[in-house]
Amino acid sequence: MLIAKSQIKITQYHTTKYLCKSSTAITRDPSRFSISHQNLTIVAGNALDPASVVDVVKDHDAVLSAIGTSGSSVEVIADAARSLIEGLSQVGIRRLVVVGGAGVLEVEPGVEFVDSPNFFEAYRPLGLVHRQAYNLYKTSDLDWTFVCPAAEIAPGERTGKFQVGADRLLTNEKGESRISAEDFAIAFVNEVETPQYIHHRLTVAY
Repeated sequence: MLIAKSQIKITQYHTTKYLCKSSTAITRDPSRFSISHQNLTIVAGNALDPASVVDVVKDHDAVLSAIGTSGSSVEVIADAARSLIEGLSQVGIRRLVVVGGAGVLEVEPGVEFVDSPNFFEAYRPLGLVHRQAYNLYKTSDLDWTFVCPAAEIAPGERTGKFQVGADRLLTNEKGESRISAEDFAIAFVNEVETPQYIHHRLTVAY
């Protein structure tokens, strides 16, 4: 298992949940990766460079991608999608599970959240580039899953109790769409261990 990351907090929850398996984390700066574990190898690499992807993904059965935009342009999301598709295709690794964005989820048939008036305006550029990345994965030959959080995600409790669905933004009886980072990580890793949504969007919410 290989975990491709930029500086994104939620990856820590993914990594901690999955460390019963032998895993490799790729990051530009290993000194800033705060998790250590006997089953985790941390290597320097660049998920935006297909050659670097090829070099580090060899001998892995799947790749988890949690590329963030901290300190970078939002375009890094689409650039990473192109790089991962090219690199994984070169070495014949098909399984890719990606942290996506809620903006690509539908709020009604044919209307994605990023295009609705209820989408947070400050995050619209990020939502649009997540859609660009999602469309890139859709046209690839990889066995991808695009795992989208609820409209609101933040550190909180690990409850293990949440809705799971495909394609459509999930809400509770009050119309709220939210999930903790900890429970999102559970759903993410569940899809890695027991694939149910290959070639689909997957989302979770309370």
